[in-house]
Amino acid sequence: MEIEEMIKNESERRMTENKDPLEESRLHSLSLVDLFEEDHPDLVAALMVRLGPVRAALEGHGGSLVVFSGETEINQSGKKTLSLIVDLDGACVSCGAAPGTLKGIQDDLLTDDEIISIRFNAGMLEWFDEIQRDFLLKFGGVSFV
Repeated sequence: MEIEEMIKNESERRMTENKDPLEESRLHSLSLVDLFEEDHPDLVAALMVRLGPVRAALEGHGGSLVVFSGETEINQSGKKTLSLIVDLDGACVSCGAAPGTLKGIQDDLLTDDEIISIRFNAGMLEWFDEIQRDFLLKFGGVSFV
């Protein structure tokens, strides 16, 4: 069994044992654009349910997403989409695994057809020492603004 598959299976196990499937389904069915435009308190929870294995790592370490800012954009097919700048809170703020966590968050959220762009708050870079910051900027595969 591949490592990636093992991680996915373990993360799914952790999520299913700690989450209400009806609430997860409700959150997943909500429109992210509508939640954003209404400044609805369910936005972060709806984003979290769209995360894959990285969600287990975030929640397991007391972390969560924070929507720093964002805007709606009209995509090429005329549909409203979101361009978000996100941040992290909890223990995630200075973890050495942050580059992988950020990339996982970005990649998972970009699979949702209502999200066109995920960038990260540049203020996060202050959490890291110079070596971590340089590594993240050079090899992290994510953008900061």
